[in-house]
Amino acid sequence: MLEIRPICENCGKSLPNNSKEAMICTFECTFCKDCVENVLFNVCPNCGGGLEKRPTRPSQLLEKYPVKTEKLLKPLDTKKFKNVLEKYQNIEPNQR
Repeated sequence: MLEIRPICENCGKSLPNNSKEAMICTFECTFCKDCVENVLFNVCPNCGGGLEKRPTRPSQLLEKYPVKTEKLLKPLDTKKFKNVLEKYQNIEPNQR
């Protein structure tokens, strides 16, 4: 089950369950759409995978399956990310 993390891992922007800007990779690393498009260029800095729109948990299930409240903030290490970006940015996510 998805954790539905509450903030962008890079910039700290709030990404509540119903956010249309939340993006995740296959390991649930969570970023805002702005960071994905303008900083990460659709390359997850943690795994190198692509990022997709995060689904919204139906509101009637939030009490039974609450979203995560712990905030994970790991601003991008640009030097480290440069190597990951160079390796993956020109390869489609499903081919990485």
